[in-house]
Amino acid sequence: MEPRDALYRFLFENTAVRGEIVQLDNTWRAVLERHDYPPAVRRILGELMAAAALLSATLKFSGALVMQVQSNGPVRLLVVECSADLGMRATAKWDGEIPDTATLTDLVGDGHFAITLDPGEGKKPYQGIVALEGGNIAAVLENYMRRSEQLDTRLILAADDWTASGMLLQKLPGVTEHDLDAWNRIDHLGATLKAEELLGLPVYALLRRLFGEETVRLFDPSPVCFRCSCSAERVGAMLRMMGRDEVLAVLAEKSEMEVRCEFCNQVYRYDAIDAGQLFATDIPTPAGATRH
Repeated sequence: MEPRDALYRFLFENTAVRGEIVQLDNTWRAVLERHDYPPAVRRILGELMAAAALLSATLKFSGALVMQVQSNGPVRLLVVECSADLGMRATAKWDGEIPDTATLTDLVGDGHFAITLDPGEGKKPYQGIVALEGGNIAAVLENYMRRSEQLDTRLILAADDWTASGMLLQKLPGVTEHDLDAWNRIDHLGATLKAEELLGLPVYALLRRLFGEETVRLFDPSPVCFRCSCSAERVGAMLRMMGRDEVLAVLAEKSEMEVRCEFCNQVYRYDAIDAGQLFATDIPTPAGATRH
C-alpha cells in the first residue's frame, strides 16, 4: 500500500456537522526511526500525534500547535508539535520498564497536559490546560473541547508500528433541532469505527462504510510530513542564552560540546573555535574602532 500522509476535511451536507481524517505513515515512521519507544509509549504518542494534526486543522492560525504532557509517572514527557502547514515532530521521555498494556492513566497519572498555540514571530503564545480525565487521549481531548470550546466532538485515534491515524467529528455551534438529530446519528455511526479500520482502510472506503446513508462532501487532502524546526541558528541562540562563561566552563572540561535535538536526533557540535565565533558579537569594540 502506498504511504498515506494527508489530512482530509469533509462536511455532512445540510447539517452543522463537520469531520476530518488524518493518516500518518511516513510521518509517523520518521518519529519511530529516531527513537526506540516501548509499545505502550509508542501507541499513546502516535494517538497524540494524530490528535494534534486533527485539532490544528480546526484552527485558523499561523505558527505551531504544541501538545505537551508532563508527569512524575513512568512517562515523564510527551510532546507533539504541528505547524499550520502540517509539518510535524514528536518525542517522549520515560523511565524503567513499561508494560505493553499500560494505559495513559498508568503512565502519566494526574500529570499536567497543556495545549499551546505559538504564533511565532515574537508574539505571545496562548496556552490552555487540559484535565487528564477519561483514561485515553481521545476522551481527554473530547472533554477539553466540550468544556473549553463548547463544541461537541468525537475523536477516534489509533496507532501501531506503521501508522498513526485519527478521525474527528464535530458539531458546529448554533445548531437547530434538525442539526442535533443529525449530530446524534453521525456521532453514533462514528463511534462504531474500529482501530483496525481506521489504520487500514483508505479514506474513501472508510467514509462509505461509516456514512453510506449520509451525503458527505470530501475536500482535497492536505499533505502532512515530518519536519523538525531545529537548526544551527536556534542551537547557537540557546547557547548564547546560557552565556559565554558557562559555555567556556563546559569546554574547559571537554574538548567538544554536543547538543542533540530530542525530536530528530540531529547532533550539533561546538569546540573552542566554534564558541569563539558564537560569542564574537559579544566582544566589546575598542574605543574609536568601527565594527563591520
